[in-house]
Amino acid sequence: MSFKKNKYQVIKNAISKDLANFIFNYMLLQQDAVALMLKANRISPTNPLIGTWTDQQVPGVYSKYADWVMETLLQYVRPVMKQKTGLDLIPTYSYTRIYKNGSILKRHKDRPSCEISTTLCLGGDSWPIFIDPTGSNNVVDEYKNIHKPNAPKGIKYLLKPGDMIIYSGCELEHWREPFEGKLCGQVFLHYNHQNGPFAKTNLFDKRPLLGIPKTR
Repeated sequence: MSFKKNKYQVIKNAISKDLANFIFNYMLLQQDAVALMLKANRISPTNPLIGTWTDQQVPGVYSKYADWVMETLLQYVRPVMKQKTGLDLIPTYSYTRIYKNGSILKRHKDRPSCEISTTLCLGGDSWPIFIDPTGSNNVVDEYKNIHKPNAPKGIKYLLKPGDMIIYSGCELEHWREPFEGKLCGQVFLHYNHQNGPFAKTNLFDKRPLLGIPKTR
């Protein structure tokens, strides 16, 4: 299986298990610290640097756009991404979630800033991801999780901490079924093809620099 042929590819041990575990525990600590400070009114819930529990795609779980560690990881993993895809890639953004029991990642395709993406497993309980390699359009309403009844079932992949799967986010539908474990940490690292249609407008996801939150 190769990205050049299939538009997706699993990479085992993209980062070490120890590094993945360190980042996972860093995110758990951040989640708990932010929750405590919000409860004590020590920080504003509108502060874009603290993350959120109101993510539209997966509400109720701790999510964070452009965490500084993850933006560094975005750059760190880029040489592997370039090697496996055969493309010159520019970074757009990172996004991290700590999923909890009952979470669902609904079937979807991504926005232009996610042209070439990877999902990297950080830790927690195992939770498979499904990829539809056909490139067909089956989503009727993403946020209501409605898709065509004859939609392909997709191919199931189970990643261990440090593993990642590269995929063409704008072309291939991907999703996760209801999570039966307790916690699962995933980071999404997104890139554009330097010579592709989105590169000129989407560098750093239209931010002046990596690590800066999006303007609300």
